Amino acid sequence: MSPTQTTLVQVLPLAKDLDENKVTPGVLGFIVFAVIGAAVWMLMKSMNKHMNRVDFEEQPAEGESSAKSAGASADDSASAEAPAEAAASAPPKRKG
Repeated sequence: MSPTQTTLVQVLPLAKDLDENKVTPGVLGFIVFAVIGAAVWMLMKSMNKHMNRVDFEEQPAEGESSAKSAGASADDSASAEAPAEAAASAPPKRKG
């Protein structure tokens, strides 16, 4: 008998003793899970660092302050100004 056949003869009866209904991820599953967890942690840390570098101060639109002070006294004037307010509240386009 070859060494491979001898090993199979010795190992196969042990494999039958295992419960076929119980499946565990084992060490490899733990290692993969730990690597994924570490990668997510590093990505979150990097994202937080990049988000802290962003310096954004919102400037009020020119037509927005006058529209709020005037209010919507008439229904027809409010419906006519709605598209203009939507365009005024859009963020300014960046150049470059």
